[in-house]
Amino acid sequence: MPTPPLASPPRPRAAVTLAWLLGVCSTLLLLLVVTGWRPLVALDEEVARSTHRWAVEEPGVTRACRILTDWVWDPWAMRLLCGGAVVWLVVWRGDRWTAGWLAAACALGTLAQQGLKSLVGRDRPDWPDPVDRADYAAFPSGHAMTAAFVCGLLLWLLHRCGAPPAVRRAGLTVAVLSVAGVGLTRVWLGVHWATDVVGGWLLGGLTVALAVLAHRRWHGDRSA
Repeated sequence: MPTPPLASPPRPRAAVTLAWLLGVCSTLLLLLVVTGWRPLVALDEEVARSTHRWAVEEPGVTRACRILTDWVWDPWAMRLLCGGAVVWLVVWRGDRWTAGWLAAACALGTLAQQGLKSLVGRDRPDWPDPVDRADYAAFPSGHAMTAAFVCGLLLWLLHRCGAPPAVRRAGLTVAVLSVAGVGLTRVWLGVHWATDVVGGWLLGGLTVALAVLAHRRWHGDRSA
């Protein structure tokens, strides 16, 4: 029997529904964070206290988290990965339009992330015995959002370019581990609240959905 295909990315109508769903969830979480909804704040604080205690008690795990978050899943590492995909699209596939689209999507996702951080201005967790430090505002997590939209866009490109099922499975596995892993490391290291990470995941997913819809609308690639 032939190998069953991997699940395809959502078609236009499903992609629009997904974009609306992610947009609503992102907006709701943003409003709860901005207004300081007490149950959400209390949950964030409880999770942060627990994970910080574990991080202090497990220095080996904490060192591993710092390596992963600073070198493997760092936003600049993700942007370099995106840049490599742009070069591949131009040099090996001759698809300058999609290369420009990918570069623009990553740039706009980064600008949206930084703009939201500035507008929300949420303080990061503050510890007397920090295991790591980070600057600028907390919401949304730049690490989580960047990993989500870079990995999501590259997975869509693997599907569009007709990558073999084994390659797509490997890509999906790496993407899931990266997106989940980077979010967990940020909370473990005490530099983000849990809802910062969730917000980053939601906004990263929304960036992917909107970018794919834009590609289909302006490139006329309805079958992708």
